Amino acid sequence: MGTPQKHNRHSPSAPSRAAGGLRPRPRLVALIALLLWLAISGIGGPLVGKLGSVQTNDNQSFLPSGAQSTQVARQLKDFKTDQTLPLFVTLEKDSGLAPADLAAAGAYAKALPDTAIPGLPGTLRDYLATSAPIPVIPSEDTKGILIPVSLSAEKVQKSVTLSGESKERKISDVIVTHLRGSRPDVSGAESYVTGPAGFAADLLTAFGGIDGVLLLVTLAAVLVILVVVYRSPVLPLAVLFTAVSALGLAALAVYPLAANRAITLSGQSQGILFILVVGAATDYCLLFVARYREEFTRGTRLQAITTAWKRSAEPILASGVTVIVGLLCLLLADMGNISSLGPVGALGVGAAVIASLTLLPALLLLLGKAAFWPAIPKPSEKGQHRGWTRFAEKVTRRPRLVWMTTALALAALALFVPTLKAQGISQADFFTTSVESVEGNTALQRHFPSGDPSPVQVIAPASSASAARETLAGTEGVNPRTVTSVKNAAGDRVLLSATLTHGSQTAEAEETVRQLREKYAAQDGAIAVGGTAASQVDTLNAAQHDQRTVMPAILLAVFLLLALLLRSIAAPLMIVAANVLSFAAALGVSALVFNHVFRFPGADASTPLLAFVFLVALAVDYSIFLMVRAREESLRHGTERGVVLATGVTGGVITSAGLVLAATFAALALLPIIFMAQIAFIVGFGVLLDTFVTRSILVPALTKDIGDRIWWPWFRSRS
Repeated sequence: MGTPQKHNRHSPSAPSRAAGGLRPRPRLVALIALLLWLAISGIGGPLVGKLGSVQTNDNQSFLPSGAQSTQVARQLKDFKTDQTLPLFVTLEKDSGLAPADLAAAGAYAKALPDTAIPGLPGTLRDYLATSAPIPVIPSEDTKGILIPVSLSAEKVQKSVTLSGESKERKISDVIVTHLRGSRPDVSGAESYVTGPAGFAADLLTAFGGIDGVLLLVTLAAVLVILVVVYRSPVLPLAVLFTAVSALGLAALAVYPLAANRAITLSGQSQGILFILVVGAATDYCLLFVARYREEFTRGTRLQAITTAWKRSAEPILASGVTVIVGLLCLLLADMGNISSLGPVGALGVGAAVIASLTLLPALLLLLGKAAFWPAIPKPSEKGQHRGWTRFAEKVTRRPRLVWMTTALALAALALFVPTLKAQGISQADFFTTSVESVEGNTALQRHFPSGDPSPVQVIAPASSASAARETLAGTEGVNPRTVTSVKNAAGDRVLLSATLTHGSQTAEAEETVRQLREKYAAQDGAIAVGGTAASQVDTLNAAQHDQRTVMPAILLAVFLLLALLLRSIAAPLMIVAANVLSFAAALGVSALVFNHVFRFPGADASTPLLAFVFLVALAVDYSIFLMVRAREESLRHGTERGVVLATGVTGGVITSAGLVLAATFAALALLPIIFMAQIAFIVGFGVLLDTFVTRSILVPALTKDIGDRIWWPWFRSRS
């Protein structure tokens, strides 16, 4: 290949780091970059706190757009019936209800419509779906009372800003909060405000921690890890400032798009956005700082920054593009909450890449030696990675035995993947903590076991209405006495509704929906079945479709990008196979922990897909960090020695980055939602498994065993 030209870093003409300062022009460029980022942070920072005001968390935004349940939900407004958001005031008295208790409940229900809600114009009556008196329904066991309140969905889904508050709140949430502070005066009774309106209010409260606690805990965890890694108080703050600035840039892009409904931002995607930006930005900063520290011991400050940027830009850009493309593959998903995460996450990762390649170099250039204080690196031509190099030499001493043993162990863990119960969870199991809507629903079921407020809904052409009604009433699992029908304004469609004999979130209800759809498909393809049970069926179907579609698309995208980056076909195949094996092992361990340690009732149907995205598309960063350096060293020293040197140099930064990413995802467990807790564990454990086992043991050993063929077909060995 020829003898590479040596940099004249130590010649008399080279500027001295000790004697000379930084030339004015580079300092000016760095100052301009810093000022630009301060402006970005000043504008984007406040928008981070306002993202919650542009969230969309309604059911239609989560359901597949083409599903029958979504079609029914969209058409409900065309019928001569006000869409309602049910709210239930439930009372429970174990000793039994006395006549005075029923009288007190009746007085409460009678006065309820004329109750003034602080912060809202008018009274509660102005937000009800009907002017009929609110009923009081005692249970057959005389221990429970149900007071159903039908809110007008159109009115209460609007948002208001209350006096003294900065964030907008949905009117339904304001009403629920007020009623929970003003309960029926029934001595000795437990009272609950529950139903769909109560559940929605509890969900908003759960996601309310995203703006504050989640972000603070994430940043605190990252700061502690960085202080341990760098043994310096200055450098961690520079990295953290870069990550926070990247979040400001992401908010600057996401907020206007979400406000104008160009993209959909949910509470789920907002929480993941915070984690993605902070985690990815910190990982990229760790890679840049590691290369800068290495170069800092060899030349001037400007030379170190320049060389570090040249050597780090390619893997950082490649990692960022790979993650962005992987996230954009989510646009192929049917589920709204999954597909909407794609562009939101992609914008966040893009912001992380830009900040790590512009703001961090500017800060390091201006700080100089002070960035590393008090552990300032000493000038040395030798690497500072002896421990990891020795570890790599041991791992690659008998590479075939090492990689086969490691692969078999990971495969054994992957055998438990089928035990993951990802068939969806009911609202009663949605939270990890006790919330009033769930407690109230449990009490409601104890005393009103046959009462299910969520009917099955069927929209049929008027010409098929009679046959559709007969089919609905005659299907097992449907209560025929509850069938009702309403025509739309045009008179060409009919809405049929009926309650189910089993709860709308049970497997029996889902089977009833499937039977109805089979029968209607044979009668008239224009008939659609919706409702809560139908939404569950459509969610499961969409999740299965998304796994079949999105997962292969991500693998193909990652492979093609790695092939372009590494200029090889064999290496990307090896990396993708290792990623998939590592993901499967992490999912298998998670299934064991969820079932036998945490005893979760199940998992959301989208959990495996999102875990796959983060553990394959995001964790590929570490493969890129390792293999880009391995190729660089292999061109100089040959593959067998090159992979040892690359593992030694990148081992510390990869494991540090893995710890940071695992810690950031672990912070999601702070949100009292099972879905977030499960994603936190799967990704957190999976990243640690990937960094400490797959990247540190499996990939180096496998690369050493394959040798120069790993770079096939474009590798040119030393000559």
